[in-house]
Amino acid sequence: MRLGVIDVGSNTVHLLVVDAHPGAQPLPASKHKIDLRLSEHVTDDGRIADEGRDRLAAFVLECTEVAEDQGVEDVRAFVTSAIREAPNGVEVLAHVREATGVPLDVLSGEEEARLTFLAARRWFGWSAGTLLVADIGGGSLELAQGIDEDPDVAVSLPLGAGRVTRDLLAGDPPTPDTVREARRKVRAAIAAELRPLAKAGAPDRAVGTSKTMRSLARVCGAAPSGDGMYAERHLDREALSERLPEIARMSAAERADLPGVSGPRARQLLAGAIVAEATMDLLGLDRLEICPWALREGIILRHLDRMS
Repeated sequence: MRLGVIDVGSNTVHLLVVDAHPGAQPLPASKHKIDLRLSEHVTDDGRIADEGRDRLAAFVLECTEVAEDQGVEDVRAFVTSAIREAPNGVEVLAHVREATGVPLDVLSGEEEARLTFLAARRWFGWSAGTLLVADIGGGSLELAQGIDEDPDVAVSLPLGAGRVTRDLLAGDPPTPDTVREARRKVRAAIAAELRPLAKAGAPDRAVGTSKTMRSLARVCGAAPSGDGMYAERHLDREALSERLPEIARMSAAERADLPGVSGPRARQLLAGAIVAEATMDLLGLDRLEICPWALREGIILRHLDRMS
């Protein structure tokens, strides 16, 4: 059957269409996305502005039309931290449903972590042993670890690349003092939540997911996207630490010229690098293997499991 998933994130709204059957690998059929950047349509009190709400509704409707054209039988739509934490999030969800007929499910941070972990576990298989997964989104950082398909530990922190950029890294580029203070706050926030992961012990395999992780890996020398999803890619902490000061000195326009960095995400690259390096350092990880599957695939896999 053909399934569609609409993912409303802090940076993009993304429709993924896959051919999927219980027990089979979901095969991507098409993708459709817009760089909506809901985090930039937030008022001082955290509410999503009417412009952002209306653009979201218009694109969700567009996604349903694309899905229909693609022969999709079932569409699942979900939102993450961008709407989950907004004071008027319920009103935004109601507006989108009234305008499009599409209900948007709200995922908690822990659910994000667990579903992303499921996707990584299915990608790497049981031979990966105890798996640790780190995912940097636009609004949050998810960490999960375990030996089964459902992790023993699942943690979500408000350290997404978009949020850290907005809250801690003003300036283009930010001053060295601003970068230093952002680094201090990010590390303190991660360190405060490390106990459950430390008690879980050292993982056999550490994995990074998300566009931010893929971009950082590419900047540090990983294979380009043109090599396909099955090419082995990794992010080394030593290489990231060497590139981070250079990235910090660059403007967003200069970062956009780096390999694997798109223009819309260039401004957030520094925040992603700070969060990724802090995560790897505090968890004692020298390398993250990059997984091409993440939250959207986890949603699809869980749906197929329930069908069967």
